[in-house]
Amino acid sequence: MRKLPKIAVFGSGSWATAIVKMLCENLDEVGWYIRNQSSVDYIKINEHNPNYLSSAEFDIEKLYLSSNINELVAYADILIFAIPSAFVKAELDKITEDFSTKIVFSAIKGIVPETGLIVGEHFHEMHQIPFENIGVITGPCHAEEVAMERLSYLTIACSDSKKARLVSKCLASNYIRTKTSDDIIGAEYAAMLKNIYAIAAGIAHGLGYGDNFQSVLMSNSIREMKRFIKKVHKMKRNINNSAYLGDLLVTGYSVFSRNRMFGNMIGKGYTVKSAQMEMSMIAEGYYASKSAYLLNEKNKANTPIIDAVYAILYENKNPKKVIKKLTELLD
Repeated sequence: MRKLPKIAVFGSGSWATAIVKMLCENLDEVGWYIRNQSSVDYIKINEHNPNYLSSAEFDIEKLYLSSNINELVAYADILIFAIPSAFVKAELDKITEDFSTKIVFSAIKGIVPETGLIVGEHFHEMHQIPFENIGVITGPCHAEEVAMERLSYLTIACSDSKKARLVSKCLASNYIRTKTSDDIIGAEYAAMLKNIYAIAAGIAHGLGYGDNFQSVLMSNSIREMKRFIKKVHKMKRNINNSAYLGDLLVTGYSVFSRNRMFGNMIGKGYTVKSAQMEMSMIAEGYYASKSAYLLNEKNKANTPIIDAVYAILYENKNPKKVIKKLTELLD
C-alpha cells in the first residue's frame, strides 16, 4: 500500500462531514460519497455541506465527490463508513464492486437493525471482510467541535496495529489528538451503548432531575457498560479510558449530543415519533436501545438503565414512573 492511501468517506451527515474535514488536513484528495446528487452539486459550488456543519469550508480541489457508491468503493484503499446504522444495510446493498480486500473502518455508533450485529461484525459476516481489515473510529469527539477546530480526541481501533496507526496518522492534526487500540469489539459496543445512556440522561433532565442525579446515572452507566461488554467480548480493557468513559461523558453531558436532546424531549412529554420528527438528525440510541435490550436477553448482564430506556421508548411506559423506579436501583 502507498504511504498515503486513498481514503473515501461514505455518508453526508455531521460526523461524515467532520471526518472529511479531518482527512483534508493531511491528504491531497479525499473521496466523499453523498447519496443525494443535489448535495454533491451544492458542495462543488458553495464549498460546504448544505445540511450539516455548514461552517466547515472545503477546498473543492481536494474532494472527489460522487453520488455513485460503487465509484468511491473502486477508488479507495480505505473505506470509512459514517452512515446511520438504520440505513447502512440499504446503502451497502447498492455495492456491486468487490470490496472484500479493502480496509474498512466504521464510524457508525450503532447496531445494524436487520442483522442485530455491530457494524464490524456485519462487514465480516455479510461481506467477508477479514477482521484484521476492519477498524472502528470512536471519540470522545463531537462533529460540531471538529468544525470549530476545538481540541478533540479520537480512538482508532483495529486488531492490526499498523492499519490503526495509518488511519490515526491520516486523521491527526493540531486540533485532533489520536490514539490506537486493539479492542475493536469493545470500542464499537461502547460507542453504541453510550448513546443509550445519553438518552437516559436526557430523559432525566427533561423530567427535572438535576446534576446530582446525573452524576449518579453516569457513574452507574459506566459500570453497566463494563458488565455488558464483558458478556459479549471478554478481554483485558480499562473501562475508564477515553474511548469508553470519556465518550460516555461527552455524550451524556454535551449540548451537542443529539441523543441527550432526544431523551430530553421524551422527558418533557414528547412522544417518540414527535421527537424524531422534530429532530433534523438521527438519534442512534433509539435503535441501539432495542438492539442492546434484545441482545442482553441472551447474555443476561445486569442492565437496569438499558431496560429503563427500552421500556420508555418501545413499551410506551411512563417516563416519570420508569425513571423514579430506576433511581431506587442505582447507587
